[in-house]
Amino acid sequence: MLLEYLIFALIMFSISEGRQEVQEVFAQPNSQVLLPCDCSLSPTITWTKDNQGTVWRQEKSGLQFWGSRWLQQGQQRVRCPRCQMRGGDCGLRISDVREQDGGLYACKFLSGGHVITRSLMLRVIKVSFAPTAPIAGVHVSISCSVTPWPSGATVQWRLNNDSFVPSRPLTPSGTVEKKANVLLAGEWTCVVVSGGTQGRASAALNVRGIIHPSRDDTKVYAAAGSAATLPCVFSTGLNPSEATWQKLKPDSLSKPGSDPLPPSFCSFSPTYRPTWDHSAGLKEIGLEDDGTYICAGVVEGQSLSRKVQLIVAKIDRSITRKETVTLTCQLTDTSEVTRYQWVHVTYDLSGTRLVKSIQEGKTLRVSEVSHEDGGEWVCQFYGTEGRLGNVTHGITPQSGHLSGSTSGSVALGVSAFLVLLVLILAQMYKNQQRRKTIFQYTTMESILHAKSNEREARERGQENQGRHTKPEPCDLALNR
Repeated sequence: MLLEYLIFALIMFSISEGRQEVQEVFAQPNSQVLLPCDCSLSPTITWTKDNQGTVWRQEKSGLQFWGSRWLQQGQQRVRCPRCQMRGGDCGLRISDVREQDGGLYACKFLSGGHVITRSLMLRVIKVSFAPTAPIAGVHVSISCSVTPWPSGATVQWRLNNDSFVPSRPLTPSGTVEKKANVLLAGEWTCVVVSGGTQGRASAALNVRGIIHPSRDDTKVYAAAGSAATLPCVFSTGLNPSEATWQKLKPDSLSKPGSDPLPPSFCSFSPTYRPTWDHSAGLKEIGLEDDGTYICAGVVEGQSLSRKVQLIVAKIDRSITRKETVTLTCQLTDTSEVTRYQWVHVTYDLSGTRLVKSIQEGKTLRVSEVSHEDGGEWVCQFYGTEGRLGNVTHGITPQSGHLSGSTSGSVALGVSAFLVLLVLILAQMYKNQQRRKTIFQYTTMESILHAKSNEREARERGQENQGRHTKPEPCDLALNR
């Protein structure tokens, strides 16, 4: 009875040792992988795969041999980089990994007169999409395949380095089933956990459609009286049909309003923009132009649309007390605004922009008569991700409230101007008297001048007799 227990224990130990020798290695297609093997300074090494025969072999003499599947057109996809160094490292390197390379490999070598075998499982992991580049709104499958698939493995997904939790359970093979949208675009990483080993593979998903703006209700800020661009850019190469712009009614959340677009609304010329750019603009924005605009188009039978909200900013001016003005920064929508900042801008004689003061807050009080407060006051408004936009108001000090030194300078300037005007009038009178004297001899001077011109004309006529001049065409440059 004791002998039976001993035999059973030896069998279980052998099985356990055999399982421990099977090492798992993951690799992606088109990559390079190294299958490790410690061969204990053996001069004879043989690598095999499943029942497909020899992959690579080295004889005691140092000669190397390759299997037919691994040697194509003189190119070897497998090598043992350190086998020639007698360092005991017989790891097999596989280049340009393919899905069919997945399977069980064995490293065999001689040690102490015995043949030692080390087993390794190569699993090729791959991320794929169907269709490969979907249009937004169509069904897409995101799959993770492992060849061969490990029993009892679990699959986890990451999108752009963030954990992705699907809205419904994954399929047994870990496939994600979704409707394509721009939020699904990016790098997908499949993480497969099998026992104590983890493998991963990544691939980029390109969702075609409206890529700018990337999501609905994107806000565009613009100052009243200025121009603005409403973006609507499709994926490169797309040529949407029936591309249109509409504006929602203020009390509507889904249906486009029937009111016409603002008078200053314009579409950019296709001559200067690619066919996939259907952005539009407003030449001069009014407060009534704020609201939500919809850009829509049809691509490969799929209707695509994007909402863009235009928010108009302006500065309200009010007089609080004598010679003091209050400026208030106003926006038609302040839901994203977290703070306001006022910047005082002036320019020196060379045109250099100077920022004199900065003040926080929605309102600002300045003097209309102080030269120090003259110039441009810019209200900048910020959100959680930075500056959203700005609007400018100019202040010119009133001329009726000049200082004494300034008034004296103006009076001196007026006096100098009057003196200069008198001098000019006196000179004009002298010139007039001089012309009257010259005109007394006008008749004689005209006769002499006419005789001289007649003589010169006769001389030129004699010199040019027999000469013929051919004029150049005036449209020569155009014909070229």
